[in-house]
Amino acid sequence: MTDRGRTLIAGRRERIERALGRPLSAPPPNPSPLSDEERDHLIAGGMELYVNDLEWESLTGEEHLEDGPLAELTFPGVLAFVRGLLLSEAMPDSLAPADPRPEVVDALLERLADEVIRLEEEATRAGGEDAERARMQMEATRRLLDLVLMAYHGLSDEEVERVERAAGAA
Repeated sequence: MTDRGRTLIAGRRERIERALGRPLSAPPPNPSPLSDEERDHLIAGGMELYVNDLEWESLTGEEHLEDGPLAELTFPGVLAFVRGLLLSEAMPDSLAPADPRPEVVDALLERLADEVIRLEEEATRAGGEDAERARMQMEATRRLLDLVLMAYHGLSDEEVERVERAAGAA
């Protein structure tokens, strides 16, 4: 992860903390670590979902509103994947126990932050429709970054609404 990526994530976390009036807490680590190969496989799967969701939105424009794409609808695969990685309780009839992997979500946050920066640079370099496409993808990815951060830190629906109201007022 780049220094700019770390700074971006830190800034997004600070904005959320200000809106909530409290520090964020990280989920507890899983006591049984993944192998590097397993971790890399999950991270690659998450990024593949991101690319596929983003490409589908670019092709169809289905989730595009006047203000830009709606990240909650643009990235259903990524968000479901993240929720699954953070799941701490399985349903009683589940065949497998919950096996939360917050370290994978943390790594996805790093990749998404670097992607926001890459898209920002692309929007600055490109011209015309390419610049507009990169700007729209950057905004959607920035919103996805916030949604993943809020899920990672276990914000309730009410807390998410508070953060979004504060962001809208800014």
